[in-house]
Amino acid sequence: MSLRVRGLTVSFGNMRVLDGVDLEVPRNTVFAVMGPSGSGKSTLLRVFNRLVEIYPDVRVNGEVYLDGANIFELDLQRLRVRVQMVFQLPNPIPNLSIYENVALGLKLNRLARSRRELEERVRRALERAQLWDEVRDRLGSPASKLSGGQQQRLVLARALAFEPEVLLMDEPTANLDPVNTARIEELMVELKRELTIVLVTHYPPQAARVSDYVAFMYRGRIVEVGPTGEMFTRPRHELTERYVTGAL
Repeated sequence: MSLRVRGLTVSFGNMRVLDGVDLEVPRNTVFAVMGPSGSGKSTLLRVFNRLVEIYPDVRVNGEVYLDGANIFELDLQRLRVRVQMVFQLPNPIPNLSIYENVALGLKLNRLARSRRELEERVRRALERAQLWDEVRDRLGSPASKLSGGQQQRLVLARALAFEPEVLLMDEPTANLDPVNTARIEELMVELKRELTIVLVTHYPPQAARVSDYVAFMYRGRIVEVGPTGEMFTRPRHELTERYVTGAL
């Protein structure tokens, strides 16, 4: 297993957001987490790279393992190299060039031993994000000049430059048009050959199109987990059936 979660509970002050979550995410799959707004999906993702710890009133209990290692005992910087995240809104650094947006994290974490290696990793990341052919002649241009869909692929390239083991994607197509949504979905299917993807989506058809496994969350708990085909054609729980049919 790539990720294994046992008894995970997360509270913000007096509000419990996750309640006793148990989950296993197989390696080299697209694992979709779906559910209504407020069900705890994004919080679960933020636990996996410990981003949740930026909130001063958060309390996290339970266990999360990445390839058998307790993530709460790992060096935080190293964990976030191994577990990268792409958010709903594209967030490139606008005053930096396209090249520097991808290269900056590698420089700060000293992941490239030479200028040549840095350039190779930037190019490779842009190629994996299917952006290289569109920007190869303007790598020095500001990232803010890119379209919304290109900016999201740039952010994806920035994450891929770290060569992570797990990629967390929090509704990455929510603000994209259908053409750019399709491109990101195609990329997810391709990238799972090299890494594990945990996708949060509020849109069941997207989970049905791209994922291998689905977890359905409701009010901070996992209601049901299973292979995608079974979850959409033979759900075991009434809440799951209502959600995938649009009745919830």
